[in-house]
Order: sequence, then structure tokens, then C-alpha cells
Amino acid sequence: MGLLKFFFGFMLLILGGNTVLSVFIKGKLSDVITSHRHLAPDLKEKYFTQILDHFNYNSLGNGTYDQRYLISDQYWKKGYGPVFFYTGNEGDIWEFALNSGFMLELAAAQGALLIFAEHRYYGKSLPFGKNSFDRPEVGLLTVEQALADYAVMITELKKELAAHNCPVIVFGGSYGGMLSVYMRIRYPNIVAGALAASAPILSTAGLGDSKQFFQDVTSDFEKVDPSCRVAVQGAFQKLNVLAQQKDYNQIQTTFSLCKPPGSPKDIHQLNGFLRNAFTLMAMLDYPYSTQFMSSMPAFPVKVACETMLNSTDLMSALRDTVGIVYNSTGDLSCYDLYSLYVECADPTGCGLGFNSYAWDYQACTEIEMCFESNNVTDMFPLMPFTEKQREEYCFKRWGVVPRPGWLKTQFWGKDLSTASNIIFSNGDLDPWANGGIRKTLSPSLIAINIPEGAHHLDLRGSNPDDPESVINARKKECETIAEWVKAARMEAS
Repeated sequence: MGLLKFFFGFMLLILGGNTVLSVFIKGKLSDVITSHRHLAPDLKEKYFTQILDHFNYNSLGNGTYDQRYLISDQYWKKGYGPVFFYTGNEGDIWEFALNSGFMLELAAAQGALLIFAEHRYYGKSLPFGKNSFDRPEVGLLTVEQALADYAVMITELKKELAAHNCPVIVFGGSYGGMLSVYMRIRYPNIVAGALAASAPILSTAGLGDSKQFFQDVTSDFEKVDPSCRVAVQGAFQKLNVLAQQKDYNQIQTTFSLCKPPGSPKDIHQLNGFLRNAFTLMAMLDYPYSTQFMSSMPAFPVKVACETMLNSTDLMSALRDTVGIVYNSTGDLSCYDLYSLYVECADPTGCGLGFNSYAWDYQACTEIEMCFESNNVTDMFPLMPFTEKQREEYCFKRWGVVPRPGWLKTQFWGKDLSTASNIIFSNGDLDPWANGGIRKTLSPSLIAINIPEGAHHLDLRGSNPDDPESVINARKKECETIAEWVKAARMEAS
């Protein structure tokens, strides 16, 4: 799209050789001025001595662990500017920090201190080291403990940095966005407002339709070309025929598998492996290439549909299409189904490594995700995942029985009318969007819908290829957050 588009409402200044965005001129946002210079993050990695168990004095006394966080004061107006705090989610905090450039731009605009906090049991914030996922040690992995971590960290760091009068705004994307909502609800004395991008606070609390998620993934591909859905559905049907015939060698050859499948269990794993690729492409359907969660080309859904429709052999086309996700470099000569994809209590995928253990445990306790595909409302194979299946899996894997409805009880579900100062942003291209808040609930509970937005696109830094809808969303977010900061200062004075 040619020129670099910075979100509306910012004026560029040059301070100390850095491109800095300033906020207001006489109380109003300035006209947009474009620049080809990028803001570079100056984040320092540090560790915070955090309490292991915030709620049981007898279990571990005042035991602690080292919680990682990233901090930057390069734009902070010390002692006055707000604190922008990212509520880390299910992964290494660096990955989220480096893909949340909007926070950097906003910090430069509003003279804010930036803090990105890593969630307990993820990245390097392992309370019990390599034993963190043993029983009973894993039991301290809860939403409530994570929120308390953030509340304690914010409070202590504000003391250390003489930031007593600096309003705190929390930010987060996806699960991190859920945590931002919960922080504002649970700790309004500490947090003045929250930007919750792509936060599925309804669907993960067991509200809504279990068929919705994969129906929305399918819709993304269908919008590009209705024939795309037909082709994908046809490829899975052909795979099902081969599986029923137990023609495992043909399946291995067609899908470039390292080993031939040998049982219905292996076919189930293959279906999950294939479905997961479409999930990621739908979530990460950004208008430019990215390296977030997976290496993706620009508009991966469009690329996938072109791949599916440019071949006369549907199953080979399906193999090549999932290769967009699993083999972007072309280095893999074959696919090892069980190392590239791990089935877990989250049908949309848990990832790999220790982070996948942590998310699997959370999906077995508080986070409810009984999503399923049915090959009728979606283009994927019949893969049910009921409450009963979840319960059986979780007891076998972790020795726990899920508590349906607990997240709704703890954090209000859809009954948010008495909350305040929360932005719920969602992109229409994001299959998680309909699991979140899509309508404004009050003047301070604001829904921002981004027609051309994928999974928390608005948290990403400005890009020349940004659609107008995300530029406008960031403008609205900027204005609203500035108002919250101003109001918090007035209340404190």
C-alpha cells in the first residue's frame, strides 16, 4: 500500500535521535504525520522475586520464585507518565513483547513506562524449575495466582521506581487479553483500565456454541473463495475413505509422513495435525508476512486457498497447504505427526514443549474449550470433544477433574455491566472473535470491531500494509486510554 501508515492521532518528534510519537496538542489529537523510521524496543530483561502461593500461608509459607519481566523507560516521563503493563500469556514473554509494537508507539506518545510480565509456568518463569509440571507442584498454575503475581509486581515496581502517582493501564492479546479484563475486574485499585485484544472471555468460560470456533475458521476460507471450503472438505473426505480402507501406505505417501499410520488413533492424530494448520492460518491472517507463533506469508488464508485450488489432486493439495504452516522453509522431507502437533485439552492446539504442558493443564482446570468440528457447519472431519471426553483426558493426564463454570463464577462471564474502563477489540477475520465481547456494553465498556483484523492485529506495530480499520481502531484506543489516564490522575489528586 505504499506509504507507511501510522495510526491516527500522533505527531512525530525527534528526541535524542529517536522517532517519538507525541500525544496531544491543546487537548486534541494532532493530525497524522507519516515517517519511514521505526521505533526500536529498548527492553531490559529482569527478574522479580515473586511469592509462590498468594492464597495459602501454610503450604509454602513465604516461598518465592523468579518471575521474568521486560521493562523499558526510554519514553517514560519519570514519576508522571502512565505505566503500560502487558499481562503475559501462554508463552515466552519476548515473543509477545516483540509482537506488540502498538504498546511501544503508545508509550512514546504518552510518555509511559513499559512492562511486559511473563506468566508463571511459561517461558523462564518456572516456579519449581524442571519439576514445575510434577504433581502437586503444577497445582499453583491458576488464573488467580497469575493475576496476584501481576498485582504484586505492579505494586512493588511502582514503589521501587517512585511511580506512585502513575496510572496503570493493562494490555493483553488472546488469553493475555482475558487476563487484562480480569485484572481490571479483580484489582481496580491497582489498574485504571484495560485493553483486551481478541480476548475470548465468553467461549473460554463455557458460554456459547461448541461448534462456533471451527465454523468461523471455515468461514475465513469460504470468504476468500467458496470453492476453497469445498476443496478442503473434499480432501478430508478422500482421506477418510483411504483410512476406512486401511490404505495406510497410500496415506503416508500422499501426506509425506515419516511413518505410515497404523491405527484409527494415528488417523485421528493426522486429522488434528491438518486441522490445526488451518486454525493457525485463520488466526494469523495478517496483511503482511510474520514470524509470530509460526512463519506465515502475507494473507495466509488467501495463499492456502490458492494452493488448494491450483491442483487437480485434492489430498496432495491439502498436504501442500498445511506445509505453509509446518514447512515454510521447505527443509522438512517428511512430517512426524506426534512431534509437530500434540493433542491436548485445547482442540485449537497447545503448542510444543513446556509451554504446551502449562496450557494443557490450564485447559484441564479453569479454561473451558470443548470446541469440536462436525463436517457439517465446518469443513473439517468429525472430531467431537465433549465435557465427558475432557474430564476423562484431564484425569488421566493430570489427575484433575475440570470445574465447568468456575471461570464464569470468578470473572463474571457476560455479566459485566458493573465493570468499567475496558476496551474489547476483535477482528472479523479472527475465529476467536465471536467468543468475546462484540457489542459496547456501556460508555466505559467499549467494543471495537476491526473488519479486516486477524488475531489481535491492533496490538502489532504500525505497518505500511495496515488496513484502514485497524488504523482507526488504534486511534480510538489511543484516545480512550489517554482519557482513562487523565481521569485517574484527577481522582488521585
